[in-house]
Amino acid sequence: MIDFLAVDTSSKYLTVLAKKGERVAVRHIEDCAMRHSVILMENISSVMDELGSSPSDCRFFAAVTGPGSFTGIRIGLSTVKGMSVASGRPCVGVTSFDLIAYNVNSSRNFGVVIDAMRGNYYFKAYDPSLNCVVEPCYLSAEQVKSYGMPLYGFESLPFNDYTKLNAGDCLCAAVLAAEGRGEGELHALYVRKSQAEEGRK
Repeated sequence: MIDFLAVDTSSKYLTVLAKKGERVAVRHIEDCAMRHSVILMENISSVMDELGSSPSDCRFFAAVTGPGSFTGIRIGLSTVKGMSVASGRPCVGVTSFDLIAYNVNSSRNFGVVIDAMRGNYYFKAYDPSLNCVVEPCYLSAEQVKSYGMPLYGFESLPFNDYTKLNAGDCLCAAVLAAEGRGEGELHALYVRKSQAEEGRK
């Protein structure tokens, strides 16, 4: 049986990962914005074929729940929920913050920062045991800097004391950590309203 199948469609990249024992099959495409719905299923098929299995063989499914691309998040969640219902297997959700945080080893409080466009950022801070010390929020660059913490993320961002990780390399550890902690409800984490909602009168 496959341990799990996980997808991340929350940003301009795509990551699809399947784990079977010690074997891990990964497909990570750096820049495929607006194409997630077109290429997601073929990449799921590709990792399943590599491990000689199918989604029905998975013990559970996982998806990154955001924050990030509103449309991308919905594509990933609906795909994983569909496979979960069809197979009768459970789901695990991993936020974009935890995707990074579960791959950080820090002796200090630290922040995870994600580009929210137009000079603003999604931000969440953790202590060294990965307990939340600042709840998810929507901040300006100056507000992020005011916390004075080392920062981590998966994009090239204009902050000092910032470490960029590769999101594709982070997914496996983050999913396993979320499952182990009994965390991860599968619902979208948006933090702010969409541009369409903000434009309504």
